[in-house]
This record gives sequence, structure tokens and C-alpha cells, in this order.
Amino acid sequence: MCEEQTVSLVDVLEEDEELEEEASAVLAGSDSDHCSYPQGYVKRQALYACNTCTPKGGEAAGVCLACSYKCHEGHDLFELYTKRNFRCDCGNRKFTELQCKLYPDKDEVNSLNKYSHNFFGVYCTCSRPYPDPDDQVEDEMIQCVVCEDWLHGRHLGCVVPDCVELQEMICESCMNKHPFLWTYSVHLAVPGVAAQVKEETGGNSNTDVPNKEEQVDDVIEPSSKRSREEVKPSCKLKELQGIGQNRVQSGAVFWPSAWRSKLCSCNTCQERLSEAGLSFLLDESDTVLAYEKKGKNNEQRQQGQDPLMSALDNLNRVQQLEIIHGYNDMKTELKDFLQRFAAEGKVVTPDDIRQFFEQQQNRKRRRVDAGRFYCT
Repeated sequence: MCEEQTVSLVDVLEEDEELEEEASAVLAGSDSDHCSYPQGYVKRQALYACNTCTPKGGEAAGVCLACSYKCHEGHDLFELYTKRNFRCDCGNRKFTELQCKLYPDKDEVNSLNKYSHNFFGVYCTCSRPYPDPDDQVEDEMIQCVVCEDWLHGRHLGCVVPDCVELQEMICESCMNKHPFLWTYSVHLAVPGVAAQVKEETGGNSNTDVPNKEEQVDDVIEPSSKRSREEVKPSCKLKELQGIGQNRVQSGAVFWPSAWRSKLCSCNTCQERLSEAGLSFLLDESDTVLAYEKKGKNNEQRQQGQDPLMSALDNLNRVQQLEIIHGYNDMKTELKDFLQRFAAEGKVVTPDDIRQFFEQQQNRKRRRVDAGRFYCT
């Protein structure tokens, strides 16, 4: 007979705490009570797509957190995590049989919203749902910071690095749509299996490397030969192109934290990013990590008063002291009780819990027999 697989209470508590932190980081950054539509195209927010109201074959639409609660309760929703620069669609022309309960006065369509197959519940280059009932392979999904699609780690065309939760990823498709990103990847990206770098000894194999004529124009003359007015701000991108290194242009690229601060922000590069719709790459507060940090801070501020303290407000001082005394005893004893199991790596059984509370009841009876607790 095989031994039954068990987990300790510590494992359960740690996993539960981690899931709660992830949820609060995503949801606390968005308003759960008011439709986000009046805010316009929100910089980043938690979004949902309603398969009940806008099924596949219709027009893609997204709704904010509050509308997912108030207007689409009980509906079949796709959780889209977060997306940038999006305005809530709930109740607009795309919803033929639903009116928004929170903010019904909406334009017929939000023309600047961007949609993908995610809004119909499929993800990655394989266009499969998540979770996928037909996929037996355990694999994490990672969001591209450019197209914001979610891709399976095994479909990225590269090895997923360690500490991936602290990094940003740009998929191969987006890298190829914006070739200048390959130049940055040589110098700024996280090294990986697909990142084979070699010194260029000649030729012009990289389309991002300027030709000789361009290189001559970029040579900075000694300051003694021209006045300060003639000196133009240097372009980091051109400097990197001139170093003469090349990278195999395949697979997704992972970027370390703060990599955005190292991108060139000269006028030419700002125009290039704007035309490509990538201006957000110069904004470090655009990152999901920055959004999650904001959400955690909001959650801490909005936790409000402890329920126990709220109940104590309605009691007299003697009753308050009795409850506080008992609460502190219970808290200390329960912590000590669980720590013994955690230290020994043991599983807490129902009998252990029953025994603990029986001991608490016996102690309570002894305290009652000894007399009530009063404050002098």
C-alpha cells in the first residue's frame, strides 16, 4: 500500500498567504466599487472579458473589476490579469442586452482600446485556453510586456531564466516587429540560451547596425573643433549599434528590473517609440511590478479597523479587558502549538486540533471557577 501523500499545515498556510498576496496585488490596484470608465483610458487595471455577453464570434470587449462584480455576477468571465491604456466597455454597443449598472452613460465604442484573442479566452501562440483541460504538461504562462499576450514557457523559443517574476519578457513576434529592440537585447537583456553574442569583425549582418556613411556622421569631433551650440545630444541606441555586436534574433527576450531606465530617450528615439506605440517603455511605473506594489500599498491602507476592535467599541471597559485577556492567551497558545508542528515538520491532524480546543475549554472553566477578571 503506497503511503498517502500529505502536506504540513505550514505548507498550506504559506501557499494560502502567497495566493492572497498575489490577488491583493492585482485587485487592490483597481477600484472594486466604481466603474473605471470616467477615468478614461486607465494606465493599468485588472480586466475581464464576459463570455456570456460577448461570446466568440462577436466583438471583443473588456470590463473593469467593479463591473465584473456588479454587472456580470454569475456570468462566464475570462480573467485577463492587467492591461494598459484600456477603457471599460461594459454596457456599450458591444453589449446588446446589458446596460452598465455603475456608469450607463458610455460612448458606443472605445476606439483606442486594443484587443487580442485573450478576450475570447485563448492565449499564447498555440491559442489554447488557460487552464487547458487537454494539456497534461505543467507549465507557467508569462505575459509579454509589449503585446500583453500570455505565452507558455515552452513556447517562448528560449530557456526561462531564474527569478522570472522580477523580470519582463518581450516575445519573439514583438521583437521582430520592432527590430531595434534586438540591439538593446545584446547589452541590456538577461543572458539566455537564445542569446548567442559574437563580436562583429566586418560586414553588415545586422539591419540595425548603421552603414559606413551613417557611422561617419555619428563620429563626435573634439570639442575644440566646434562650439557648444553645435554639439548634439548623443544617442545611446546608435552608440550600442556602433559597438559591433550581434545577437541571434530568435526566441523571446527577458529583461532585468530597471532595464527601461537604460533605454535612449533622445528626441529621435522618443519619436521612434511613439510611432511604434512603445512610449510606455520609457515609463518605469508602467511595469506590472510597479502596479502590484501600488496594489499592496492600497490594500494595507484600506484594511481599516480590526473586526475585533470594532466589536470591543460596543462593550464596557471590564468586558473589553476580559475579551482582550482571553484573545491574547488564545493567540499565544495557538502560535506556540502550531510552531511545535512546524519545527518538527509534522502534519496537524484533526485529533490534534480537537485536543487543543479541549485544553482551552478546560482552562476557561478553571478561570471561571476562580472568579471573573476585573480591572482595579
